[in-house]
Amino acid sequence: MKTNLQIKEDFEILKNNNFAYLDTGATSQHPKSVLKAVHNYYTKYNANPYRGSYSLSVNATELYNNARHKVAQLINAKYDEEIIFTKNATESLNLIAYSYCLNNLTKNDEIVVSIMEHHSTIVPMQMVSKKTGAKLKYIYLNNDFQLDPNEIKQKITKNTKIVAISSASNVLGTLNDVQSIISYAHKMGAKVIVDISQSIAHIPFDVTKTDADFVVFSSHKMFGPMGVGVLYGKKEILECMPPFLMGGDMIEYVYEQDTTYAPLPNKFEAGTQNAGGVIGLGAAIDYINEIGYSNIIKIEKELTKYALAQLKKLKFVTLYCTSDAEKHSSVISFNINGVHPHDVASILDKHNVYIRSGNHCAQPLLRYLGIDSTCRVSLSIYNTKEDIDKLILALKKVYEIFKKYIKV
Repeated sequence: MKTNLQIKEDFEILKNNNFAYLDTGATSQHPKSVLKAVHNYYTKYNANPYRGSYSLSVNATELYNNARHKVAQLINAKYDEEIIFTKNATESLNLIAYSYCLNNLTKNDEIVVSIMEHHSTIVPMQMVSKKTGAKLKYIYLNNDFQLDPNEIKQKITKNTKIVAISSASNVLGTLNDVQSIISYAHKMGAKVIVDISQSIAHIPFDVTKTDADFVVFSSHKMFGPMGVGVLYGKKEILECMPPFLMGGDMIEYVYEQDTTYAPLPNKFEAGTQNAGGVIGLGAAIDYINEIGYSNIIKIEKELTKYALAQLKKLKFVTLYCTSDAEKHSSVISFNINGVHPHDVASILDKHNVYIRSGNHCAQPLLRYLGIDSTCRVSLSIYNTKEDIDKLILALKKVYEIFKKYIKV
């Protein structure tokens, strides 16, 4: 098995630069194999998939479909046509909102989301609530930054038609018990949307085992190119949904006054797709399979444990994460008391340490916690203990600059 030091060699941008990249939660870096796959497509196979009967287009179509098959295998979907390519998880969530929710919810229904959801989930569900009259409800947290089990049972009722939940919080790093939420929601008659954007590069997700109705994620958070998202939906649900976007290649026949639509998955993939990006995603999946989820989990657990231990030694730092290591991902949010996160991030940048600062597209969560923003470290398999040591040293520099304002 590769170590994280060996893995780091696979990433050209990390190998040749002396910085600590601690912002994988926003976007991951790309291994050489992914960059090579994209380059090979554009230099050897570039043509429009599905659009031509000549060999170059046929080869492009085969590569595109092979990538779809890899996605289906990764999440254990029963059918390749259950995989719809979008431009990101946000578009996938909007597709569900417009094509399924608006056509299946009424004013007597309820939508349930957790307070830790990304704006990409919350805002489309707000739109659905306003257009249909369905009531939007939130599941809140317990004192250990986890979803309160009592809240789950109180908020999900017989009137609930949609439950939208993330597998991992992009702010708190909390890993949610998606399996039990799906089971309970199904007992109440609800469909469940799961956003696995923050977990798919770190831990596996099985759509068949969990029985999720919809699953969304983005390529760029799992070592793949930007501009590609995935929507998984159960075949029987997708077949009953109207198209979200209209245009080329999602049609069967077009007449002057009417149109019939192509079968899955083409029905939801209007227009020319980001074929090079999709093929890059396929290569990213190959890379994840090469490293292996068991090795990924081992490396990241060790790194997260080390990072938390070092951060806890800094008396001027406040952490926002669960105490249960088994329910915590490789995302760590914190603040330096009395110092704005943007100032912290700017100073860390001067020391070649790159972290995220802000509200992380989760304003309702931060408002619920009584804070405006946080610093966020998000680790991956290419990080090392040396990266964390650089972070700790840089945070001490911040303390030296602001110590007269800091409450310890």
